Amino acid sequence: MKKIKVYFQEVYNELVNKTSWPTWAELQNSAIVVMVASVIIAMVIFVMDFSFDNLLEWVYTKLY
Repeated sequence: MKKIKVYFQEVYNELVNKTSWPTWAELQNSAIVVMVASVIIAMVIFVMDFSFDNLLEWVYTKLY
């Protein structure tokens, strides 16, 4: 039981004293970067899906 208590004390100590937490401005900036990257990746996937759909539709109409 003592080991568990020591473990949680060390975890608390590390989270409070040793971890460097981002500021609110840094957090907002990172969130914006993630959102923009997500939108760009979603658009790239949409374009690829649309292109392959049209390409395969064209191939299937030529074969059959």
